[in-house]
Amino acid sequence: MRAIRVDGYGGPEVLVPVEEPDPVAGDGEVVVRAEAIDTIFVETQIRAGWGEAFGITPPYVPGGAAAGVVVSTGPGVDPSWTGRRVLAGAGTRGTYAELVRTGVDRLVPLPDGLGPREAAALAHDGVTGIGIAEAAGITPGDRVLVLGAAGGMGTLLVQLAHAAGARIVGAARGEQKLALVKRLGADAVVDYTADGWTDDVREAFGGQSVDVLLDGVGGELGARAFALVADGGRVSAHGASSGGFAELDKESAQARDITLRGIADVQFGASDRVRLATKALTEAAAGRLRPVIAREFPLSSAADAHRAIEARSVLGKALLIP
Repeated sequence: MRAIRVDGYGGPEVLVPVEEPDPVAGDGEVVVRAEAIDTIFVETQIRAGWGEAFGITPPYVPGGAAAGVVVSTGPGVDPSWTGRRVLAGAGTRGTYAELVRTGVDRLVPLPDGLGPREAAALAHDGVTGIGIAEAAGITPGDRVLVLGAAGGMGTLLVQLAHAAGARIVGAARGEQKLALVKRLGADAVVDYTADGWTDDVREAFGGQSVDVLLDGVGGELGARAFALVADGGRVSAHGASSGGFAELDKESAQARDITLRGIADVQFGASDRVRLATKALTEAAAGRLRPVIAREFPLSSAADAHRAIEARSVLGKALLIP
């Protein structure tokens, strides 16, 4: 089978097309022929040298989710899985490949009316986004700031907050991204590359503080956004697309009764991942949640996909197509 392998940390050029042996399903496993493969920003960081922090060292095949059709089953697996359209997520590894081996307990059947591209686009961001929204307890009238609102998960968080009846300010960079965020349901948008962007956020909320901060960017931007949060507010500091997570004052958060959640709080177990993925796919099939798929790359062009992701030129999701 065709796959992408990383033999050493580095730039996108280390994503090299190779031929690998076809996987064989073991006990409790299936093999899925991938039709669409998810990509996420953290995969570029792992490839660039963060791998050991995630338990991933070269050589390895990147990827953590794909949607397609079950082509074979291993011992202990009901043969009726064969031929079913599924999402292979919930901790599956090595999905930058034509064939993906995973545990049957990690499969989520695709509901009628939902294609593999949409399912793959929700594999990570749908799971994490819904988990973040549930933990934040967004209620009607909450003032919600989504930082990194034009990314794969940011676009979903805007929709989830809108569906919950919140007032939303979406922060991103550039007119094209801001226009997308506005179309998805944000009440106002701000460009966080502009001077005084935090003043713009406060003005958009009528001079009031933020009830819920959903930070998908981190770094200095995340720290500045944290200063906007009201006493008793809720913060999810889950993003590091700026190059690092926001350094937040935990003592200040505690003193101000701010609920602070970080990246460790969205490392869900397999059963929760399946539950959240099932919910994401169901919402998408019903038309209540729409993944924004901006670009599709052939599997052999995985390096180009990483370059686009790192250049911040992708609005929403980039997928790989075998």
